[in-house]
Amino acid sequence: MAETLPKGYEPKDVERRWRDHWENSGTFTPSPDAPGKAYSIVIPPPNVTGALHIGHALNLTLIDVLCRHARQKGRNVLWIPGTDHAGISTQNVVERALAKEGLSRRDLGREAFVERVWQWRADYGHRILGQIAALGCSVDWSRLRFTLDDGLSAAVRKVFVQLYNEGLIYRGDYIINWCSRCHTALADDEVEHEDQPGRLWKVAYRLADGDGEIVIATTRPETIPGDTAVCVHPEDERYAGLVGRRVVVPVLGREIPVIADAYVDREFGTGALKVTPCHDHNDWLLGQRHHLEFLQVMDEDGRMKAEAGPYAGLSKEECRARIVADIESAGLARGEEPLAHAVGRC
Repeated sequence: MAETLPKGYEPKDVERRWRDHWENSGTFTPSPDAPGKAYSIVIPPPNVTGALHIGHALNLTLIDVLCRHARQKGRNVLWIPGTDHAGISTQNVVERALAKEGLSRRDLGREAFVERVWQWRADYGHRILGQIAALGCSVDWSRLRFTLDDGLSAAVRKVFVQLYNEGLIYRGDYIINWCSRCHTALADDEVEHEDQPGRLWKVAYRLADGDGEIVIATTRPETIPGDTAVCVHPEDERYAGLVGRRVVVPVLGREIPVIADAYVDREFGTGALKVTPCHDHNDWLLGQRHHLEFLQVMDEDGRMKAEAGPYAGLSKEECRARIVADIESAGLARGEEPLAHAVGRC
């Protein structure tokens, strides 16, 4: 009896059969010695922490078209699959799992925590690979790579050492996005800015010669111990006579210069900006342009350092409350108001 065709196309069995055939026959496993000009693409490795989305599917489809077209033209094509370790994201996923057990990474210690991370990768790290296979991508599965494989790690070290020896990369002091909980630097696209209710404090910085004051506005009074300048707009007539003079940092008593830079928004706050180069990206640039002192007053845990004077050892939240109170006691508070502003979050 003849087999009846299904009313609609059922891709599951057909796709699975061809995927198995391609892999078992080594259809997409080229030999370096095969004829044809080499044509190679590496999958931009998706993070091992999650699953593919429509953007990945589009990207992989376009690459697949390129690879299949190149094969039809007689090229020796290699498309390499792989995944990325996504260190920060993976750490957070594992830490959330530990939290359900009432544990933290510090409870486990470094070696045991790293072991848990690798276990998580073994348990969940193949979801993306299964999706790539389900799409029918013509990759060479025999050359599957993971960004923390020994070979790749050695290659990265070799290249970075070579670049360093050639003077093309170097270490230096720069301002970065830092998470005091994860204890790691964050790329700009790993920082999420959320609008949150906050406050704008207005604080008087008295002139060092005793002849008046300049009032700044800040959303982060806890960074005042790290101030190394007050900045105004060069065309702001209100402060024309103050540029080049020196003021005293409230409570701390250090003298710092008044500088002028077109970066300042004359319409925001009082039009006078406190400059804390080690704790704000824009202030860092101001510090470089005007050759200011770079004074770091918070450590990697988000606590105030010895450079913060009487606030050393306090958390940044405790420092904020204490310094606001001290400024009020010193008669230097010039008012405050609510202000919604974007706060960076890990």
